[in-house]
Amino acid sequence: MTDPTVPPTPPVHLQALLAREDLGLRRIAGPDDPGTVIRWAHASEMADPYPYLLGGELLLSAGVHIPEGAGPGYFDAYVSRIVAAGGAALGFGVAPVHEAVPKALVEACEMHGLPLLEVPPRTTFSAVARAVWQLMAQARLAELRRVTEAQQSLAAAATRPDPLRPVLRRLAQRLNGWAALYAPDTTELAASGPPPPPTAHHALTNLTQALRPSDPTTPAAGSPPPAAVGSPPAAAAGSRAAAAAGSRAAAAAGSRAAAAAGSRAAGAARVGAAAPGKHRQATPTPGEHRQAPPTPTSASDTVDGTHLAAYALGTGHGFVLAVATPHRTPGDHTIASVAAALLTLLTGQLQSSTATARSSALVRLLLGTPPPDVAPLLGAERWHMVHARPDGQAPPDPLAAAALGTALGSALVDPAGETVRVLVPADHPVEPLPGWTLGVSTAVAPEDWPAADTQAARALARARATRTRLLRHGDRPALADLVPPHDADAHARSLLAPIAATPALTDTLRTWLSLHGSWDRTAVALSVHRNTVRQRIARCAALLDADLDDPDVRMELWFALRRT
Repeated sequence: MTDPTVPPTPPVHLQALLAREDLGLRRIAGPDDPGTVIRWAHASEMADPYPYLLGGELLLSAGVHIPEGAGPGYFDAYVSRIVAAGGAALGFGVAPVHEAVPKALVEACEMHGLPLLEVPPRTTFSAVARAVWQLMAQARLAELRRVTEAQQSLAAAATRPDPLRPVLRRLAQRLNGWAALYAPDTTELAASGPPPPPTAHHALTNLTQALRPSDPTTPAAGSPPPAAVGSPPAAAAGSRAAAAAGSRAAAAAGSRAAAAAGSRAAGAARVGAAAPGKHRQATPTPGEHRQAPPTPTSASDTVDGTHLAAYALGTGHGFVLAVATPHRTPGDHTIASVAAALLTLLTGQLQSSTATARSSALVRLLLGTPPPDVAPLLGAERWHMVHARPDGQAPPDPLAAAALGTALGSALVDPAGETVRVLVPADHPVEPLPGWTLGVSTAVAPEDWPAADTQAARALARARATRTRLLRHGDRPALADLVPPHDADAHARSLLAPIAATPALTDTLRTWLSLHGSWDRTAVALSVHRNTVRQRIARCAALLDADLDDPDVRMELWFALRRT
């Protein structure tokens, strides 16, 4: 739950306020920390402002509360109460009450580490408060613009043919860090951006373990302590109670030492008041059923100055988005959450009835059931076999193959070497896809899948040779259908016997004939030199003792090759 004491606006860096020349503010004590931020501007002349502060304020005072002849003890108590309440800085207005900032106040702020600003007489407290809210509005507008641009960029990346890596790349660029996708088995599937240091990288890998369901009695190996992830409501309540007790102790002592003790008390509440260095293990009472704690959806940590965050993708899928950034800026969590939502849609495979049927079909095949008897479980009577090759020289990786299956509407994907094979139901239209060259078979029944595989392979070879994005195998009735299959097969074996023992010659002749005798396109389809094609065709002509320039010979050979 959002802390109601934190405003829904980004904090303002104290340096940005000091840079406003119209205010003329000057730091005269306290640390010069560029990371100091303020969340409010509040004017108070109370001698004890502690009960009225929420934390993160720039407290403004003209010193009306300072009694005459106040010594160092008064200022020490005053500043310590501001620090105990979480005040970010103190602004002291010069004139009309005091002509200068009291020296004892400067020393107290220096001792307690509280930035002290001198507000000149010409600057009103209202002007300071207005400047704070103006800077907050500017920061909020910049944050909203940054988040909106990141959302548009991530959405555009998600529409790419292989979207997972583009989304990670855009996320890393927007966060100026490193983004990675972890598989359910904790392997790193893909990553983008400059990798974090080894220590932070190892801690981030361990952080992803906290987002995976584990046995209720055994914490995940290397998982972060419970303080790093979302806590159950009871634990959170105990944490707030302990923190409040620590704050009261700090106020009583007048120093930050007791506040640290309160933080330690809050940490003890989060881990169940375990002894130092030991993890508390809850022991169920007799007859009590131990339930697994709820799995958090996100976790964060900071290691060696590197900010780490992990986001579970979906419910129970096991994929995790991990992010490492050198700096944490407003809007980072929102941008990462958008990327996590997109990646959930891209990686999520719900265990639906269709997925269950596929699993059942696989088990039956492994147990020896014939494919035609298993095919009805897959939900379609007729299928297209699609062979696909990606653009470029690199073979397709599992992520690209999965994205291809998603685009074609099928989860039956086989990334076999340089070619991806996909079984697509006949009622799903197969259209050209950017970045891929496709060969599509005719629609066949499951018992004809091997023949469809051959058709798709040949169609892909022709598509690549002719530089066509998609080529379908023809399914028109042919003259060959008039010949009884047994006689046609016997004739094909007899005619091609001289070259049947050399697959390279058979494949080259088939491709050359399908491309109308083009040497160049045949060389492209077979990935060989054109002179190699010429030598093989000449060898076929010699072994077959046939004139391959004769169209009747070519027709007869094509008839025979289609039967093999």
